[in-house]
Amino acid sequence: MMRRPTECSKCVWLFLPILFVVAACAAPGSSKSAAGRQSSSVQTDQAQDQIAHGRFLVLSHACSECHGGGDNPAAFGWLDGARSPVLDVQFFKIGPFTTRAKNLTPDNATGTGRFTERQIFNALRYGLRPEETPDVEITSTVPGQGNFPLHPHYLAVPMPWPSWRHMPDQDLWAIAAYLKNGVKPVNHKVEDSEGPPDFWASEYTVEKIGPYPAVPYPTANEKGNR
Repeated sequence: MMRRPTECSKCVWLFLPILFVVAACAAPGSSKSAAGRQSSSVQTDQAQDQIAHGRFLVLSHACSECHGGGDNPAAFGWLDGARSPVLDVQFFKIGPFTTRAKNLTPDNATGTGRFTERQIFNALRYGLRPEETPDVEITSTVPGQGNFPLHPHYLAVPMPWPSWRHMPDQDLWAIAAYLKNGVKPVNHKVEDSEGPPDFWASEYTVEKIGPYPAVPYPTANEKGNR
């Protein structure tokens, strides 16, 4: 009768090292798995916050007034480009040229789906057409320097990128994230805009649109402590 507890004790001592090994292997894995899920959840929340901010900026900056939807994300034609010359807010006569509001939805064939968020960012910051501008970080506004194209192809007038370029980086990235990930793709082909052989380069000189970054505050036209 007294042998069984002793034998049981021996069994316990024999299995204790195994139990410690199993516990040591299992605990970190569970911890890492939980941490991974938490990290993924945080990243998802941050991405959704960025998309929501981009949506706010698209609405508050009247993008849909030209690109479709009339400031109503639930409306037919939301951001999918010009549809009728009768809607003169989508077709523009610039001298001898006609320019048309493009499809901004992430459709691969007719919209922005084939462009990266950086290409969209570069379009908003530097006015460069994503069709001819690769996915690169641009560090200069001088043609041929810092990945800025030697012969830049600019967005057609009247896209107000000269004003948008002064927005903070995080705002432009948020707009790019919304256009890329927050809008459903719509297959709607908009005819290419017309333009001069220099792709509007002569219209976007420093003399005409000012420098980037803007000159420091205050200028001679502004009030402020010098």
